[in-house]
Amino acid sequence: MITQKIKGVLKMITTEDFNESTFAWPKGFYSDATHIGLKNQKLDFGWIYSKVPAKTAGVYTTNKFCAAPTAKTKEIVSKNHELQAIIANSAIANSCTGLQGENDVLTEQALVAKRLDISPELVGVASTGLIGAFLPMDKIEKGISELTLATNTDITKAILTTDTKAKIISVDFDIQGIPCKISGFAKGSGMIHPKMATMLAFVTTDIAIADNTLQPLLSELTDITFNQITVDGDTSTNDMVLTLANGLAGNAPIKENSPDYQLFKAALHFVLQKLAQKIAADGEGATKLVESNVLNAQSSSDAQKIAKAIVGSNLVKAAIFGADPNWGRIISTIGATSADFNPKTIDIKINEFPVVQQSLAVDFDEAQISNSLKKDIITLTVNLNDGDFAGQAWGCDLTYDYVKINATYSS
Repeated sequence: MITQKIKGVLKMITTEDFNESTFAWPKGFYSDATHIGLKNQKLDFGWIYSKVPAKTAGVYTTNKFCAAPTAKTKEIVSKNHELQAIIANSAIANSCTGLQGENDVLTEQALVAKRLDISPELVGVASTGLIGAFLPMDKIEKGISELTLATNTDITKAILTTDTKAKIISVDFDIQGIPCKISGFAKGSGMIHPKMATMLAFVTTDIAIADNTLQPLLSELTDITFNQITVDGDTSTNDMVLTLANGLAGNAPIKENSPDYQLFKAALHFVLQKLAQKIAADGEGATKLVESNVLNAQSSSDAQKIAKAIVGSNLVKAAIFGADPNWGRIISTIGATSADFNPKTIDIKINEFPVVQQSLAVDFDEAQISNSLKKDIITLTVNLNDGDFAGQAWGCDLTYDYVKINATYSS
C-alpha cells in the first residue's frame, strides 16, 4: 500500500481505490485501424497518435532474438524518451527477417512520419504474429495512406492474434484538482511468460510527468504485473510495453517527490495489473483465470518467484482444468523453486478452503472444493509463515484447446 496526504489527512491508496470507466482516449490521443489483408477479413493494422510528443517509457522482450520493430522502438525510446505515434500490425512478427526486416521498419517510420508531418524518430513500430515472415510493404504503405486521426478503438482489435477479445481499460481520477485519464490496451494469449512474452501493451495518459520519472516507474510496476503472468512458459521475440504521457491534462509535471506521485503510481499500477489479468484470463484455450497469492515470505523476490511457479506449473494448470483439488502439485511446485522458506510451516488454501496446514494435509470436502474449481476465477493462497513479504501472479488452466490452437498456428 502507498500513502498520500489529502487535505492534511494521510490516506492509504491502493489499486482497489480505482474503478474501470468506459474506455476512451485521454486528451490529445487519436487512433484508427484498418484491414490490409494480413489476416482474413479482420482488422490487422493501425496506429495511435498524440497531438504533441509524449514522454515515453518502455519495457521490452528479453528474448535474444529481438524482432526488428521491437529493437528499433527500444533504441529510439531509450535515446529520446519521446514518441508521438505508434504504428502496429498483427499476423506477421517481422522477426528473424534480417536486414530486410530492419529496412522495412525504417520504411514504416518514414511513411508514418511523412503522413503525420513529424520526425521518424517520434514513430514507434510494433508487430506481432508469425515469426520469420516478411511484411508485405505494398499493403503496409497502402494501409498507412488509409488511416485517419479518429477516436475509435479499432486499434485495440487490430493487434490481436489468437486472442478471443480485446484487452482494454480506462481509469479516471483527479491530479491537482484536474481531471486526468489513463487508458491502456494489450494483446496476448499464447507464448506468455514475461520477462516478457508475445504480448503488446500500450498505455496512454494525458498526465504531465517530469523527465526521467516515467521509465523507472514503468519498470518497477511491470515487474509486479506483466512479469507475473504466465500462460505456457514460452517467451517470444516481439513483446513490448509502452507508456505515453502527453501532458495535455494541464497539471504541473509530476516528479517522484511530488505530492501526487503516489496517486499516479497507484492508478498506473491498477491499469497495468488489470491488463495483465485480462491477458492471463484469455490464455489460449483457457477457461479459468488463476490467481496465486503468496504470503509471509522471507523476501518479495521469493514470494513472486513462488507465486509465478505455481501458476506456471503444467500439473497445477491441468488439475485446475479438471477441477481436481490436488494440493500435492502445488506444494511440490513450491519445493522445486530456489526460494528460501521453512518447508514445515506452509499453509495452502484453494478458493479459501484450507487443504494444508503446517505442511500437513487437513480434512476437507473434496466434492465441495472440486465444485468451487469450476468457477471462472480460481484463487490459490500459500502462507509460508516465514517472513513479512507477499507476491502475486496470474495464469490460466491448461486445456485441450491449447494444444489444438498451437498444433495448427501457422497452417
